[in-house]
Amino acid sequence: MAYKEDQSGFTLIEILVVLIIVGLLASLAVFNMAGSSQQRELENTVRDLYLLMQTASEQAVLNNAELGLILEDSSYQFVAFQDDTGEWTMSGERLFRSRSLPEWLVLTNYIENDAPRLTSSEDRLRPDVVFFSSGETTPFIIEFTIGRNTEIMHTLASDGVAPLEWRKPGSEGDA
Repeated sequence: MAYKEDQSGFTLIEILVVLIIVGLLASLAVFNMAGSSQQRELENTVRDLYLLMQTASEQAVLNNAELGLILEDSSYQFVAFQDDTGEWTMSGERLFRSRSLPEWLVLTNYIENDAPRLTSSEDRLRPDVVFFSSGETTPFIIEFTIGRNTEIMHTLASDGVAPLEWRKPGSEGDA
């Protein structure tokens, strides 16, 4: 019986080398994704607040009511203005419940001080941002960073009349 010398195929060594290379590349990819978990969580947190703010703005117009956003170091919550009492109260909608922020997230807000507030300075639930029934908002800029790292900064902003804007890291308009 004669053997053919031009048999084709892969040897066991060649298959093992390829599997080792694929395994190393896969572990490198997993390592890189784990390193950016805070970045992903930051983006998800900003996205959630952005969508809630858009919803609050739309609800204010649709329901002819004023809604507000209170920003704190570790959380945020939405409140509603009660025309009959002239006070802000916790929003009764489950969607607008109080939410906490990750402990490593740094939130910096710049809110126009002379914008209308609809309340006195003694009100304990005085919102930082107001979504008016006219479709306008309090002019604001809110910056989100991981610790003091400003390279990865997300910004939510509005001039009070234009729609809410979300600037992501590397997008135009970042200074």
